[in-house]
Amino acid sequence: MLLPTREAMVFLKILPMNGGNGKSSYANNSLLQKKMLLEVRPFLEVSIKDAFSSGIPSCVKLADLGCSSGPNSLSAISEIIHTIHGMSKRMNCKSPEFQVFLNDLPGNDFNNIFSLLPDFNEKLTKEEDDTLGHCFITGVPGSFYSRIFPSRSLDFVHSSCSVHWLSQAPAGLEKNKGHIYIANGSPPTVIQAYTNQFQKDFSLFLGLRSEEIKPAGLMVITIIGRSMEDPSGGECCDLWELLAESLTDMLAEGLIEEADLNSFNIPRYYPSEGEVRAVVQEEGSFNLDKIESFEANWDPFDDSDKYREAQNVANYVRSITEPTLKSHFGGAVIGNLFGRYADHLAKHLLMEEGKYFFMVISLTKK
Repeated sequence: MLLPTREAMVFLKILPMNGGNGKSSYANNSLLQKKMLLEVRPFLEVSIKDAFSSGIPSCVKLADLGCSSGPNSLSAISEIIHTIHGMSKRMNCKSPEFQVFLNDLPGNDFNNIFSLLPDFNEKLTKEEDDTLGHCFITGVPGSFYSRIFPSRSLDFVHSSCSVHWLSQAPAGLEKNKGHIYIANGSPPTVIQAYTNQFQKDFSLFLGLRSEEIKPAGLMVITIIGRSMEDPSGGECCDLWELLAESLTDMLAEGLIEEADLNSFNIPRYYPSEGEVRAVVQEEGSFNLDKIESFEANWDPFDDSDKYREAQNVANYVRSITEPTLKSHFGGAVIGNLFGRYADHLAKHLLMEEGKYFFMVISLTKK
């Protein structure tokens, strides 16, 4: 099994979202993820009920990969516990205990999550009843592109809005000058490099999880993907091309270096459903039970004012990219960059809506 390169492991140290509770923090700019979790709730419930229909273990061991920080970190866990506890009552059996592992990169703001646990436990007790089994929650720092749990130790793995992040920006992007992701003007070699990196990383992810999940164990993943076959189509690329244009403006004014712009590429990839199915089939450790898809606006507030909408989107993108951008361009440019980005976004949104295409995938370990 191929493990991440030394360069990838260095990159992963600088990739976490913005921590804390400030204006630019992920915790205060993650309404999109909250709405997405609500959207996939019925899918998640059905997947759990199917997976545990023949019986519930006395202690359910579950992991949330790429948990980040803020209240969303515990929302999916709450839903999973609620569903399994409800099943145990309908089956007239004792509620299981729950061992929950919250995983993200070592630089993640785990302290923010831990500060929320007293209120989470109190709310969980009120919403359920005194038959609910004990719940033990642990933080597990580490990249999900490496082994993070013992063999055959997990009953259920959940991951939301994380697996479209690659282990590193692909190699071989020297010809992608002026862009920071796949763009309409990117040469075929750039598209192929991103495609190859996704296939390699997603296959690695599946292989690692297959060692950690028990046979017949469940994994539910939600990712941003694309509805079209062309990876350079607007729905996946516009958000990042507008950020590239903002950086290009700053280059023209001498505020950043050309070499820095040409060497920066976003380590994400938005696969099609066909690409996801192909990697799952080729890797071979999981049965793909079902895939569903849905769209969501770039701006989760659905603001009617396009300038406020643009600012909302800029704040969100800043919350997920600022540590990486700071590492590459320096912290002094960030405020200027995202002011320009909001302007570019507003012009774009006045002409057309911005949409994300989400896929939620249910897999069972063979």
